[in-house]
Amino acid sequence: MQSSEKRQKAIDLSHHLSDLSRARATSPLKGLARYFGRPGLISLAGGMPSPDYFPFAAISGDALVPESFSVTNTQSESSLSWLWKLFGSNRKEKTNNITIPKFPEHPDEVNLATALQYGTATGLPQLQKFINNFVKKVYQPAYEDWTTLVQTGNTDGWSRAVLTLCNPGEAFITEDWTYPSALASSQPFGIHPVGVPMDSEGMRSDELRTLLAGWDEAARGCRRPHVMYTVPVGQNPTGVTMGAARKKEIYEICVEYDVIIVEDDPYYFLQMGAYVPKDERASQASSLDSEKWISSLTPSYLKFDYQGRVIRLDTFSKTIAPGSRLGFFTCNPRFAERLERAGETSTQAPCGFGQSMVAQLLTTWQFDGYARWLHGLAAQYKARRDFMIDALSEEFKLKTSLGTTGSWRGCTIYTASPKPLRRALEMSEKAALLDADGGRPYFSLVPPSAGMFVWLKMHFENVRGFKEGDEDTLEMKLWTKIAEAGVLIGPGHYFAADEDGVSPGEAHFRMSFSFSSEEDMKKAMKIFGATVREFFENPE
Repeated sequence: MQSSEKRQKAIDLSHHLSDLSRARATSPLKGLARYFGRPGLISLAGGMPSPDYFPFAAISGDALVPESFSVTNTQSESSLSWLWKLFGSNRKEKTNNITIPKFPEHPDEVNLATALQYGTATGLPQLQKFINNFVKKVYQPAYEDWTTLVQTGNTDGWSRAVLTLCNPGEAFITEDWTYPSALASSQPFGIHPVGVPMDSEGMRSDELRTLLAGWDEAARGCRRPHVMYTVPVGQNPTGVTMGAARKKEIYEICVEYDVIIVEDDPYYFLQMGAYVPKDERASQASSLDSEKWISSLTPSYLKFDYQGRVIRLDTFSKTIAPGSRLGFFTCNPRFAERLERAGETSTQAPCGFGQSMVAQLLTTWQFDGYARWLHGLAAQYKARRDFMIDALSEEFKLKTSLGTTGSWRGCTIYTASPKPLRRALEMSEKAALLDADGGRPYFSLVPPSAGMFVWLKMHFENVRGFKEGDEDTLEMKLWTKIAEAGVLIGPGHYFAADEDGVSPGEAHFRMSFSFSSEEDMKKAMKIFGATVREFFENPE
């Protein structure tokens, strides 16, 4: 619950605004919007079509009930889809119909006359009300005058944020492995990333302090970064999650060096805890109801933000549907006003169809229903993660160790090497010699604690005929062979904040467990296993 203690208002952080952001004025026609809704007002000013001419009298859909997915199952529901299709008459998804009329019977109802009209960049009132209540309950910002604003997903959110805060030629801080689209959206504007080394909780606070304290403007060619982009939960691509203590440390460093934190958190509700090997796993009933489960999640940076220096990005892409193109900012009112100005002359507002359907769904489910839905999703993704790593353990011998250096310091590492049994069953005589030679590892991984991805670190130094410096070439060679064999994965160098800064000899792949059925995942891991084993023996 929100603390009753008095919170201060956000401090003035307007000196962080970019020249472009300062130059934005209120869109002339959007400036008229403050008069809309006044009783008796007759508007002849805008170019709005009459809702009488909208061809939709109503839109409706059958929405799954919040309890659709078990919070304790050990098998993903989608893996049973073949069974449901075969015996469809015996299994029916439980749904409730939701309908949005063109004209409301009550003024506070979601309606198409408003949703499909030109709208403001702040979003539908009913959606905004739900979001504000959700943020207050779940994230509990530590200052008083925070506000929210809709956007069209977190990639759009970051694009708006970086242009609102950074001028061309500036740098921003991020993890040394990060989301490629965040890098691609800033690059054309000459705004470049500076990576900070990671460990088992993501960005290291000691490395961040070292970077900021030792920044040399002359050598770096730009002023010290004043913006941080971070994915702290289910970090993309590594899957690690940052705890409360680390977030407090980093926040205080950002206060000391006057850095704005852009918290991109699409996987926040896909927290799944530590991976437990299949033979040690036991099905346990959850002792938490869904609201208590949400309270047990690692807190957002907002919970420690007493100055208003966090811009949090949330999206419905991972919890409802990517095609809804809907998310929201939570930030201080000065930043929100500038972000709103940026939205007015670009997207204007997210699509009215998406807004109205999501708003109606959430107001029908209410907070408790949405919390239960999120709880079920987390269980589904946990089952998917476990299944993928279980499938890898069938293809390779996985040995555990504790990481002591680099980005996996403090992590439980699973290292994959050949299984002795395969010498007799499927490996060539030459490959058998490699196994007999000590089972040299093919790759290592740290099971993700949240998110959608498994991040592999390849040990190409064990490829037959390896020469130092071959890593980049081998990464793409193996990637191509895996793709040609029928499995598409992500090449690791896509995720490097600065490819020149990647440690020599490092090569990676990212694999997603979020989409495919268990049948397809198992097939993919067999193809991956066979291709990797053959490649390490014969890379040509």
